[in-house]
Amino acid sequence: MRIIRSLIIIFPTVLLIISLSNAVFSRELPVKHDKIHKVHSSPDTAAADKQNKRVNITVDIQNNLKKTVNALSVDIGARGYLHLDPLQKTIDYVSSEFKSYGYDVSYQPYEYQGNTYKNIIVEIKGSATPEKVLIVGAHYDTVSESPGADDNASGIAGLLELSRLLHGSTLDITVRFVAFTLEEPPLFRSNKMGSYVYAESLGQGIEGMICLEMIGYFTDKPDSQNFPLSFLRWFYPDKGNFIALVSDLQSKSLVNRVKKGFKKGSDLPVETISTFSAVPGIDFSDHRSFWKFGHRAIMVTDTAFYRNPYYHGIMDTPETLDFKRMTEVVLGLRSSIEGLAGSY
Repeated sequence: MRIIRSLIIIFPTVLLIISLSNAVFSRELPVKHDKIHKVHSSPDTAAADKQNKRVNITVDIQNNLKKTVNALSVDIGARGYLHLDPLQKTIDYVSSEFKSYGYDVSYQPYEYQGNTYKNIIVEIKGSATPEKVLIVGAHYDTVSESPGADDNASGIAGLLELSRLLHGSTLDITVRFVAFTLEEPPLFRSNKMGSYVYAESLGQGIEGMICLEMIGYFTDKPDSQNFPLSFLRWFYPDKGNFIALVSDLQSKSLVNRVKKGFKKGSDLPVETISTFSAVPGIDFSDHRSFWKFGHRAIMVTDTAFYRNPYYHGIMDTPETLDFKRMTEVVLGLRSSIEGLAGSY
């Protein structure tokens, strides 16, 4: 009996290590490419024009990201579940931005402790199979006393920019952008999270969900990146200068597709992990709500408290963020969404 009890205790741990090993060993190793120099008979003006266009787009994205992060974390401030006026101001701001891009805005209101909270929803209707839906989401609330620049004004800023860049695109499937309320404690992991309420209301045809959870904090300082399990540092960078794509095992194929598209649109380093949701941090955002209803979902993150020392604190402010790299996250995700939605 003693041997059987030991096996019962050890077996799940072995499974976890095998899963994580598969996740890290399935990562693509960096490959050095020899540079190929093309010989042109005349100046490559097309390439120069393309580069100039990208520079202009990048400047616009960066300015817009800064504007939204400042509006939410500085002008509005803490957006906890009891901060009803700041939450309403956030709803008004996000709605106004969506409308300025040409979207029709809808809301999903629900009650909690006698107060009304709202998810904010816009979409690009698919031209081929509109009944199939890709959801891109981020939460707009904060913990009670934090201005929440990274958590999660950065996610909302990315969501708004993606919706702006993609508006007017011809996509095969429907892409829906949702700003969620009440992700933070004390509602975290409850059925009153905005994302849970939304995911519960969905029917069939959900192709996947991409959750933007803290996408603005980066550092090149050695040993700045921490991990939920110490052995992961053998397989991942020790510097917090990458964006992470995180999922459960069911959503691994979605992670791989997002990464493939991301690398077409950005040179920012991207790391992936698909493993058991029991690993600390793997399910720490709105993507978890979609898993609960059987949908594939991933989290795009700077890894939160595994990197950012200002997590959930009063110093989570705009000046701590890297807007240049945050812009690259947006460019990479735009490419991912275009690929998933069938525009190329």
